[in-house]
Amino acid sequence: MPQFKTLDQATVAGQRVLVRADLNVPMKDGRVTDATRLERLLPTLKALTDKGAKVIVLSHFDRPKGKRVPEMSLKPVAAALAKLLGRAVPFADDCIGASAAKVVNALSDGDIAVLENLRYHKGEEANDTAFAKELAALGDIYVNDAFSAAHRAHASTEAIARLLPAYAGLQMQAELDALAAALENPKKPVMAIVGGSKVSTKLDLLLNLVAKVNKLVIGGGMANTFLHAQGVDVGNSLCERDLTETARQVLTKATALGCQIILPQDVVIADALKPGVANTVTTIDAIPPGQMILDIGPASAKTVAAQLGGCKTLLWNGPVGAFETKPFDEGTLTIAKAAAELTRQGALVSIAGGGDTVAALNAAGVTDDFTYVSSAGGAFLEWLEGKDLPGVSALAV
Repeated sequence: MPQFKTLDQATVAGQRVLVRADLNVPMKDGRVTDATRLERLLPTLKALTDKGAKVIVLSHFDRPKGKRVPEMSLKPVAAALAKLLGRAVPFADDCIGASAAKVVNALSDGDIAVLENLRYHKGEEANDTAFAKELAALGDIYVNDAFSAAHRAHASTEAIARLLPAYAGLQMQAELDALAAALENPKKPVMAIVGGSKVSTKLDLLLNLVAKVNKLVIGGGMANTFLHAQGVDVGNSLCERDLTETARQVLTKATALGCQIILPQDVVIADALKPGVANTVTTIDAIPPGQMILDIGPASAKTVAAQLGGCKTLLWNGPVGAFETKPFDEGTLTIAKAAAELTRQGALVSIAGGGDTVAALNAAGVTDDFTYVSSAGGAFLEWLEGKDLPGVSALAV
């Protein structure tokens, strides 16, 4: 991971500081329904305003594709941010031009403003230098605190960082430190848990992880493809049979690299995925025709928890069952609680990320017990895959 400048290295008093945030929060009927991303932005905003900076917040919202879409305005999000901050937050109805400049020029030291949706302009997603220069003209210093947008080479994440003195915000710094602790310089042994429905969406992730971790737990629907590759009849379960050979290649690579692959030994089955459906637990060699694997079984969950007890670092992406539908959340909840307890004891560094994973940890009530839980989705996954993140690379010193 590249070296980058942090806020404690910046002199911001009296300076106009452009903060790239991620205000792309869930909304319903004009109201923010989950303020997690806003709350995580607050430490950076407070650190800057306490030092007398004039803070200008930049963000995208949804996908207006270069056009003004009233339903995708950041104005209600700015209002929610102001409420969290307990202070007035001026809003500009554009992110460049006269209206943006008017709001920025009216700021006093320690003030915060929010500019309108970056993606109202095609130059944002095109990483257009001219658009980036218009943004840069509004500030003296650039701070990126949006790791969740760092996998996109956009004008506000990549081009602008090359036009102004660039720093990582506190949230970005915490994210990068956590990820480095997980894979670049981890305490060993390292376990990774990868769940989700399809191997095809996480093949790059699996191939990268088997070279970096000591134990790899594969769960969710994707485990069925690996079981099938080992000759297990998975009944009517979700299974990418066309990826059988690919799964075998992952298993072969893992063996060659000394990475232990942990697959379910027992599973919870039913004839349909719906709440309250009749279900049973069976070993993987006794799945009846017409049945679907919907969760790992209790013995498998206990095995993972026991294996975890011998590890020092955990990296988790994806639930191990169809956790949104009870009772197929039990395997994920059991492992989550075990990891949380080990973390509380100081025996484990636990790092998790991905939307479904965060939802599962919330459901287990253990999110705050993990060492770090990433609110980033695509960026977290691409980093785990070993890919370059343009928004991070642009901060390199």
